[in-house]
Amino acid sequence: MTEKDKDMQANGQSLPNDMDINADENQSGSSHLNDALPEEDEAEKLRAELEELKKKYLLLNADFDNFKKRNAKERIELINTANKEVIIALLDVLDDSERAAKQLEATTGVDAVKEGVLLVFNKLYSVLQSKGLKPMDSLHQEFNADLHDAITEIPAPTEELKGKVLDVLQKGYYLNDKIIRHARVVVGK
Repeated sequence: MTEKDKDMQANGQSLPNDMDINADENQSGSSHLNDALPEEDEAEKLRAELEELKKKYLLLNADFDNFKKRNAKERIELINTANKEVIIALLDVLDDSERAAKQLEATTGVDAVKEGVLLVFNKLYSVLQSKGLKPMDSLHQEFNADLHDAITEIPAPTEELKGKVLDVLQKGYYLNDKIIRHARVVVGK
């Protein structure tokens, strides 16, 4: 209440309707009570929602940690057993090689030994091809630093062989169309 209102009341003058002190207090008191309840309810709802979101966050974080651990474990197992399939396929070739070695001790004929060694080589080659190995065709191809390692350069016997591969010292190989070993070559200059 202002000083002017107090003076008016002391002089016996009535206050205007919008300035009625009792009416103001009654209205403000009841509206504060009504306003306080929805604000508290909304605050409680927000707290409950916040708690729920915290729980969801913690569960999601725990699930992600478990996923990372499981993924790392699976990756280690994959690395440890990555060559298993190839090794199992090569065991037949190893068995054939052992049999060929026993035959070499007992056989005196060169043709039988030669045939046995060629059989083992062909079996090994076919197993590796079935796993995606492919030899690189380099002889008389244009020298390519991405595919070939030049060991030396020699004078080319003809003009058309300049800058091309004249001899392959060690074959290059692809595994599933990806280079796993560069060819070691002699290049014509």
